[in-house]
Amino acid sequence: MTQPNDDNISRWPPAVFPVLALAASGMVYRLLVSQHLEQTSLLFLGIPALLATLMAFRPRAKTVTGGIMKAMAIGLLLSGPFLGEGFICILMASPIFFLVGAVIGLIIDSCNRRQKPVVLPCLILLGLSPMSLEGAHPRLSLNREESVTVTRVVAAPANEVEAALAQSPDIHLPLPLFGRMGFPRPVEAHGAGLAPGARRTTHFAGGEGHPGDLVVQVEESRPGHVRFAVLSDQSKIAHWMDWESAEVDWSAADAGHTRVTWTLNFRRRLDPAWYFHPWERYAVGLAADYLIRSNATPARLR
Repeated sequence: MTQPNDDNISRWPPAVFPVLALAASGMVYRLLVSQHLEQTSLLFLGIPALLATLMAFRPRAKTVTGGIMKAMAIGLLLSGPFLGEGFICILMASPIFFLVGAVIGLIIDSCNRRQKPVVLPCLILLGLSPMSLEGAHPRLSLNREESVTVTRVVAAPANEVEAALAQSPDIHLPLPLFGRMGFPRPVEAHGAGLAPGARRTTHFAGGEGHPGDLVVQVEESRPGHVRFAVLSDQSKIAHWMDWESAEVDWSAADAGHTRVTWTLNFRRRLDPAWYFHPWERYAVGLAADYLIRSNATPARLR
């Protein structure tokens, strides 16, 4: 008599399910990249949900959650050499991959202990499907426009702050720890002046992705205020966000101190918003603070 399908599956080597799950996830990843959907929730939610659901059918596993976590770890480690992803992309994706996998695994383990049907993984996947569509179409996207403002008091009079802003960008100040975690770094910068039309060009390299230039131009200038418009961004950073403009305001706090406010306006490109919105705002806040310390502060105080 022919054994039931479940018995046939249970005789498969334990490594078969992880290999099949990772292969399927890899193919879906390639498909998303080919359709320019690698910045959407289809990747950051859809792929871990698919991987976790496939691993849920693995036989003889002590816990579904444990198997899913192992598969997630292996998949993320292999995404570098086999899919060409860089360290920073893997680092950003890891928390959300493990979170999705843990949620699915814990629910399935709980239901297995209560002897619920095996169809549950499919129902979970269907439930996550709408969330995975965020960013796949403009109508399925949340607000992407962002603005981050940082204010610092510089221990220098306002005329010295203005003179510092008029100089070529200074990139020698050490970056915050977060900015040194695999992101492209500014390695060269030139351009000066605060008159409308004056340009600044900053060359980014290192980290992951190809080197490229960020070019900005003074769009508006008056005493105590300057606005830079972004003309182009060829760096890897443009894969995660679109810089739009920067506004700098400064006013005397007293005879020897100046209050400087730096606002960066950008457009978020990564989904889901609930995950990447706080991360990108945090990174941009660090960037605005760095710009005040490096470019609005006289050289004698840096």
